[in-house]
Amino acid sequence: MPDDALTALHALVLADVALQDTLGDIEDSRTFAARAAEAARAAGVDLDAGHLEALLYMPPPSPVLEGLSPLRGWLPAEVSQVDGRPVVAWLRFGRRRLTEPFYDDSLVLARRLPFNRLFGFRTPLAELEAWSGALAPPSKPDGLIFHMSRCGSTLAAQMLAAPARYIMVSEAAPIDAIVQLADHDEEAKAALLRAMVAVLGQTRNPGETRRFVKLDCWHSLDLPLFRRAFPDTPWVFLYRDPVEVMVSHVRQRGMQMVPSLVAPALFGIDLADAPPDEDYCARVLAAVCAGAVRHYPQGGGLVVDYRELPEALFTRILPHFGVAVSEAEADAMRQATVRDAKAPEQAFAPDGETKRRAATVTVREICERRLGPVHRRLEALRVEEI
Repeated sequence: MPDDALTALHALVLADVALQDTLGDIEDSRTFAARAAEAARAAGVDLDAGHLEALLYMPPPSPVLEGLSPLRGWLPAEVSQVDGRPVVAWLRFGRRRLTEPFYDDSLVLARRLPFNRLFGFRTPLAELEAWSGALAPPSKPDGLIFHMSRCGSTLAAQMLAAPARYIMVSEAAPIDAIVQLADHDEEAKAALLRAMVAVLGQTRNPGETRRFVKLDCWHSLDLPLFRRAFPDTPWVFLYRDPVEVMVSHVRQRGMQMVPSLVAPALFGIDLADAPPDEDYCARVLAAVCAGAVRHYPQGGGLVVDYRELPEALFTRILPHFGVAVSEAEADAMRQATVRDAKAPEQAFAPDGETKRRAATVTVREICERRLGPVHRRLEALRVEEI
């Protein structure tokens, strides 16, 4: 298949929103290829459906397009480097809501679509602010969720994703990519952070009026950056009994507990004196909690214990965010609590007592030594708020 023909089809699709809507949600590869080839021929581009279908299984690299007019319904998938400069990869979501537990789960579904395999593209990161200005109203998110990890934050996010007028962005890697930029000053990063959150939270369905963002657990260490970007946005920090959280990570480590995935230096830990054992996990958790405590005096924050959920969403978190909910919205949120937040196909089952019983003497000792003081400080802040 000539490269220029595929390039012509790519340009044709990106210039035609109606064609994007026609092709974008087709799941069957053969049907998609046939309709894409038909659209190409109608525009005078000679492409064979069979070749297009074969290309779906070995798609070419997404092109980097400069000066492209912003496209509504496309969301950032990742930030990477091309020829030494940062670029943003985009996938079409159309009107599909972000209802999965994590943004990565939503990306998996989007990447399966033939349309995104063939027509994804990348733009320079330097153009992100222009995209946000065109796609999103000049508004701030209604609330930011920071958390200790394994502490009910996904439950809160799933509850907030339930009402149709709410947009919930949960642990989106493109946000972390902005936070971790090493060659930008804090003001430039704050501007890019505002732009990234705006395009992720763009209105793609009628009636969407509220936007919430759940961050990665280590972002508590970057609270000053988020406060710089969103000085008027309230935030919450969720935490849980350290023993219960530790048992969860002992059973299945989160990525933040794997030094090759999240650098120990991010938590202020020198790996030379911290092998990635149970003590290392506790030090990571302590750093995350300490970040929230340290930056709490900057204002706008609320600390919530896992034991208060799910009712705390209605009695503390949403009032803190300045959000009033209808009876129907509250019902939808409560329905979300029936299922396991991370595995919605399963029913929720309380596990606190089971985890406490499973904790070894070593885990309990480590939790008290590493996490006891900061956990008591969080509890004191919570009591002061109540």
